[in-house]
Amino acid sequence: MSPYTIDLFLHVSGAIGACVSVGIWLFGLSALRRAQRVEQVRAIAWLIIIASPLMVFSVLLIAIAGLDMALSTWGLQTPWIAVAIVSFVFMAPVGPFVLDARMRTILAKVSETPNGPISETLYARTHDPILGTAAQTFATVLLGIVFLMTNKPSLITSIMVIVIALACSLLSDVPYWYAARRWTRHASAGVTLLGEDPFLKKTIWTRRW
Repeated sequence: MSPYTIDLFLHVSGAIGACVSVGIWLFGLSALRRAQRVEQVRAIAWLIIIASPLMVFSVLLIAIAGLDMALSTWGLQTPWIAVAIVSFVFMAPVGPFVLDARMRTILAKVSETPNGPISETLYARTHDPILGTAAQTFATVLLGIVFLMTNKPSLITSIMVIVIALACSLLSDVPYWYAARRWTRHASAGVTLLGEDPFLKKTIWTRRW
């Protein structure tokens, strides 16, 4: 057993922790968009927030172990490592400064609100497209970095992988922004969407197999 294998174990463990956290974020945000009552929002927001410390710890583990491996074995000039580091630096603040900050605002609001149907203001916060965009961007870029770690491609290929990951994220974010625009248009016309039951919508996820 060498220092490199220990670093590799810690690095992979951090990636696993990050994937678990991202999974909680994505499923939690999906449930949050379907919540119809304040108590539902309160429980889901709490679940998403408690995943944030795991994400922070996992990110630190990935960074420390990965940097030690890069310095001791590969070198920071290695193309795929350089691309992975740059992508990681831009991705890391998304969790604590974008997603976690907004979720804490939502939790603080519902903590002061009695149980019952959600208001239009809370509906707008739980359907904030930035929440879904942040989580999905983090997930796709993380998947791209995992590809770089396992395949160790050239510089051009490494850049293309991250660009494709970002493009996939942008495409998957379109429904969030479309739904937000639709809600804004209906709200300005005085039409409310709060009475719609999202569990009755026929989608690929809710159909019976």
